[in-house]
Amino acid sequence: MTNAQPSASHFINGQYVEDTAGTPIPVIYPATGETIATVYSATPAIIDAALTAAEAAQAQWAAMTGTERGRVLRRAADIIRDRNRDLSVLETMDTGKPLQETLIADATSGADALEYFGGLAATLGGEHLQLGDDFVYTVREPLGVCVGIGAWNYPTQIACWKAAPALTCGNAMVFKPSEQTPLGALKLAEILIEAGLPAGVFNVVQGLGNVGASLIEDARVAKVSLTGSVPTGRKVYAAAAAGIKHVTMELGGKSPMIVFDDANIEDAISGAINGNFYSSGQICSNGTRVFVHRAIKDKFLSRLVERTKTAVIGDPLDEATNFGPMVSDTQRQQVLGFIAKGQSEGARLMLGGQAIERDGFYMEPTVFADVTDDMTIARDEIFGPVLSVLDFDDEDDVIARANDTGFGLAAGVYTNDLTCAHRVIRQLRAGTCWINTYNLTPVEAPFGGTKLSGVGRENGKAAIEHYSELKTVYVATGPTEAAF
Repeated sequence: MTNAQPSASHFINGQYVEDTAGTPIPVIYPATGETIATVYSATPAIIDAALTAAEAAQAQWAAMTGTERGRVLRRAADIIRDRNRDLSVLETMDTGKPLQETLIADATSGADALEYFGGLAATLGGEHLQLGDDFVYTVREPLGVCVGIGAWNYPTQIACWKAAPALTCGNAMVFKPSEQTPLGALKLAEILIEAGLPAGVFNVVQGLGNVGASLIEDARVAKVSLTGSVPTGRKVYAAAAAGIKHVTMELGGKSPMIVFDDANIEDAISGAINGNFYSSGQICSNGTRVFVHRAIKDKFLSRLVERTKTAVIGDPLDEATNFGPMVSDTQRQQVLGFIAKGQSEGARLMLGGQAIERDGFYMEPTVFADVTDDMTIARDEIFGPVLSVLDFDDEDDVIARANDTGFGLAAGVYTNDLTCAHRVIRQLRAGTCWINTYNLTPVEAPFGGTKLSGVGRENGKAAIEHYSELKTVYVATGPTEAAF
C-alpha cells in the first residue's frame, strides 16, 4: 500500500461504495488550500445500506468469543503500525498537522486503542452473587449498532477510540467522520477487513450534519458517541434522548493550567506550549488559561515568548516543521476574531496575532499576557494557537477562578510540592487532569469531561461500560412461593 487515497466516499459491508448523487464535499489540504479529493455526502440510500449492513453483521460478530474478536483488533493494530508512515502522510494531507506530529500521535495512538481493547476482549464478564441456595449472575452484552461521529482534529485516532471499545464488546458501528477530514477513517475500515473483521461490522459514511442526524434518529441505532463542540453536543444529546439511546459525548473545554512559584519553569513552559500550540492549538483538552504565580510571571513570560519564537513553521510534510496550518480558513478567521477581541478588551499581545502571508491557512502562535477572567479569550473556547496568561497570588483564589467556567474537560498543575499538587487537583472540577505534564492521553486511562465538556468516558476499562450493558439473571433452586 502507498499513501494512496481511499477509492470511494463510503465503506459499507466490507467494500468501498460510491454514490455521486450526494452533495460533493471537497477535501482541502490546509497547507496549500488545494482540493486533493472530493467525497460525496451520504444519500438516504447510503445511510440505509450502512445501517442494514451493521445490523446484519452485529449478531455474527457478537457470537464470536472475546478472544476471537480481540485477535482481529490486535491484527489491525499491527497493520496500522506497519503502515504508519503512509497513514501519517494521509492524516497530514487531511488535517494539515505536521508529519513530525502525525507520525507519533495519530495512527499509532489508534493502533494503541485497538491493541488495548483487543487485549481486554477475552476478559469481559459479569459476576456471580450467591443468595443462600439461590444465586444471581450477570452477563455483559453488546448494545447493538453504535454510531460514531468524529471531529476533524484527530480523525484516525477518534475513529479508533470509538471503534475499538465498541467492537470489543460485540457491537457494530457506523462511523461518520468530520466532513473536513474524511479520509483516515476509510483506511481504518479497509485495514479492519484485512485483519479479519466480518463485513458490515465497521462502516464509514461521509456527510454534513444532516447525515449525522439521520443516523442518530434511526430506530436501529442503540448508541451514539460524539466528539465535537458543545452546540453540536446539545443537538446530538437531544436527538438521542428522543429515542432513549445510550450516549457518550466528548465536547469542548476552556481548561486551566496552574503554575505555582516553585514549579520547574522550563517544564511548565513545555506544558503550556504542548497545551496551546501542538496541532496549532486545535485540541479540545488544551490548557488555554495558563494561571502563573505573580512571583514568576515575568520570567515565565519572557522564556515562553523566547521559546515560542523558535517554532518551525512550514510545509507540514517536512519533518523539520513543528507548527502547521489551521485546518481551514474559516477556523483561522474565527481565531483571528478572538485575537482582535483580546486586544480590544485590554489583553497585552506578547507575540503573534497575525495570519501568515503564504499559501494555506497559517497563522502565528499567539501569546497574551495580563488576561483577566472576564475577557472573551478567557471565557470562550478559541480552538487555535492562542495562549492566555493570567496572574494569581493565592491558592484558594486560583482554584475558584479555574473552576469558574461552564466547561470541565481538563486541568493541569505544575508545582514541585506534591502535597499541594494533589490538594489542588482534588478541588478542580475537570474530568482529566495532569500534574507536572499536560495533554498525555494514554489509551489505558479514561478520558472525558464534566459539566458542559461531556458525558461518559473514552478509553480505559471505563469505556467498556459505555459500549455494553448488564443482563441480570436470578436462578432459583427451590420451589416458587405465591400468596394464593
